[in-house]
Amino acid sequence: MGTSVTDMIAHARTRVRNLTVAEVSLALEDGGVTLVDLREPAEVALDGRIPGAVQVPRGILEFRADPSSPYHGAELDPATPTILYCASGGRSALAALALQELGYTDVGHLDGGLAAWQEQGRPVTFEPPEGT
Repeated sequence: MGTSVTDMIAHARTRVRNLTVAEVSLALEDGGVTLVDLREPAEVALDGRIPGAVQVPRGILEFRADPSSPYHGAELDPATPTILYCASGGRSALAALALQELGYTDVGHLDGGLAAWQEQGRPVTFEPPEGT
């Protein structure tokens, strides 16, 4: 039998920066970081998003993140510190590893995802991201 997704996530977490809610909050206060919400639009509509996050669903992340891709999004830059999050931290751990493979050198993910963010009473917004 092949590797399970649980094994893949565990492996990714050993290879990427696992950031706490406090670390992400501090990075956002300091500025100069791109915060990426990897959840699907329906999830964002239901649960809101962290203020300032850009939405790039997990299924298209590599295409939007790769500067050589015709689908590259200007909001994603390998030279800019990047923090990813999802609902609970699994997709974001896998995605952080993928971005490292694409050459992003300063990338991490919110361990515990939006659930951890909300458990600590941090704000969420239901306003759409700028430019949408």
